[in-house]
Amino acid sequence: MDEEELYPLVTQWRQANPHIVSFWWEIDRAAKQVVETRESRRVRNLLLSYQAGMLFITLPSGRKLAYVKPQMEIDSFGKVGLSYEGIGESKKWTRIETYEPKLVENIVQGIARDLLAYGMCKLEQEGLPIVLHVHDEAVVEVPKKAVSVEEVCDLFATKPDWAEGLPLRADGYTCPFYQKD
Repeated sequence: MDEEELYPLVTQWRQANPHIVSFWWEIDRAAKQVVETRESRRVRNLLLSYQAGMLFITLPSGRKLAYVKPQMEIDSFGKVGLSYEGIGESKKWTRIETYEPKLVENIVQGIARDLLAYGMCKLEQEGLPIVLHVHDEAVVEVPKKAVSVEEVCDLFATKPDWAEGLPLRADGYTCPFYQKD
C-alpha cells in the first residue's frame, strides 16, 4: 500500500477505537510528566515512576518495565517527545525515540508475558512438564488419557489475583508431535 492509502485507514481505526487512542495519550502525558518532575503518577492500574535515572512502568503483576536515561527532546516529527537509551537495530546502545502507541504496546506485551508465565507455572505445579513454548503456546508432554485437553486449558488460563475481571481462556489440542494449530 502507498502511504496516502494508509492514512485514511489509520484515521478510521483510531475513530473506531477512541478508548485505546485516549489511553495512548494518557500514558504519554504521564510518562512525560514523570520524566520532567520525577514524581510518580498512577494511570489506572499502572504506576509510572522515576528512580536512579530510569523511568519505570510497574505492571499490574508488580513487574517493572524500565526505560534507561529517559529525556525529553525534539523527535523526528518536530515535536517534543520522549526518548531513552536502549539496544537499537545495530545491536548497540543508542538513543531510541518512543511515541504514544509504543509505550502502550510495551505495557500490553508485558502483561501478556506475565499471564503466559503464570499459566506455565500453573501447568508445572500440577505436574505437567512443559517441553516447549512458542509465543503464546505451551506444549506439555503427558501419557495418553493422563489429563484432558480441557483440564490443561483450564490450568493454563488460570488468572492471577491481579488479573481479576480480565476475560481469559486457552484453547488446546492433542497430537503425537508438535504442529501449529
